[in-house]
Amino acid sequence: MTPYLLIFLAGLAGSLHCIGMCGGFACGIGPDARGRTATAVRHLVYNTGRVTTYCFLGGLAGYLGAHFIHLWEGSALGIAQRLLAGISGALMMLIGLQFFGFFQSINRRLIGFGGQLLTQALRELLKDPHPAAPLAFGVLNGFLPCPLVYAFGAQAAASGGPLSGVLVMAAFGLGTFPAMLMMGGVGALFRSQPQADGAQTYPVALLKGSRAGVWLRSDWRVQGVRFAGAFIVLLGLITVARGVLPWAAHGHHL
Repeated sequence: MTPYLLIFLAGLAGSLHCIGMCGGFACGIGPDARGRTATAVRHLVYNTGRVTTYCFLGGLAGYLGAHFIHLWEGSALGIAQRLLAGISGALMMLIGLQFFGFFQSINRRLIGFGGQLLTQALRELLKDPHPAAPLAFGVLNGFLPCPLVYAFGAQAAASGGPLSGVLVMAAFGLGTFPAMLMMGGVGALFRSQPQADGAQTYPVALLKGSRAGVWLRSDWRVQGVRFAGAFIVLLGLITVARGVLPWAAHGHHL
């Protein structure tokens, strides 16, 4: 339970990064015309779709990691486990350090990969009135390139199997749930205000000049993102230790 609690706390701290990257999309979903309860359900469904994608990615990473280990036999099996732990931990540390301003060129390449195509698809879904659109929106949102998802995906790959990989990403996703749900509430509040020109309001424009927009640029949020980076570096160090130190290879899935 303790490893998953640590990952949940890392997700909670990392949700400040999520607000900056995906908060505008959560705002863009807006309110449901049937009232506050329907609006709350709409945003719960959106976030459930997002976390479901994380779980799928975690299960896939866990399966691929376990498959890699099972390719080896005899004494080489232990070497493969340590090698995977070392690579996964090093990748987590690399991504965690990006939140302190290091390796930004790698970060831009990772985020830019496929991001534009997915962003365009998300904008189209925002206009879709179908009741299932928030769920599809959340599922697609979960596939957006994100250093946090990459970091915990690496953790899931070294977790030992598909189920533990799902649990790693579920703990991370649940940590991001409260902040993204709050951003949905902010968006619903703004979207419930009448628009003077009747024009469609998009996520970025929604926050521009608002109190939420000022908060998103605050030093407090930056410090929170760095706190998440420190969590990821720590988890990466523990994972690397599994590959280097014999006593650390037993026990927890970290």
